[in-house]
Amino acid sequence: MSAEQVFSISNSVALLGWVILLVLGPKRWAASLVSGAILPLGFAVLYAGLILAHWGGTKGGFGSLASVGEIFSSQWLLLAGWVHYLAFDLFIGSWQVRDAREKGIPHLLVLPSLILTFLFGPVGLLLYFVVRCARSRSLDLWIISPRRTA
Repeated sequence: MSAEQVFSISNSVALLGWVILLVLGPKRWAASLVSGAILPLGFAVLYAGLILAHWGGTKGGFGSLASVGEIFSSQWLLLAGWVHYLAFDLFIGSWQVRDAREKGIPHLLVLPSLILTFLFGPVGLLLYFVVRCARSRSLDLWIISPRRTA
């Protein structure tokens, strides 16, 4: 299978996940399926396989932007980077859906942040935090509630 074919299949799978979040997000199982089960594990396995198969002998590194660019001059490692984005953006989108449900934020108010997370990752997360703070009238940005001790 070519890198282009893997790219196309990965995009289709990720798009299915986003459709589930956008359309079926209010259903409790929707965000769990996208973030906690099949899709992230599939992307994790794919990512690990791509890294293991194509990392050796790669020029570049993480010390400068130019070095990172050299890593991504490999079509397969560029694909690995793309799969990384797909996995993490879906994870963030599914977290937004679950968090909004827990905080009583209507799904319609979450839709713009989901779309922006799909397209521009961190911008969608930023919008979600703005909506979350506005709805709760609080600057409490705990992603996971701190444990309370008795």
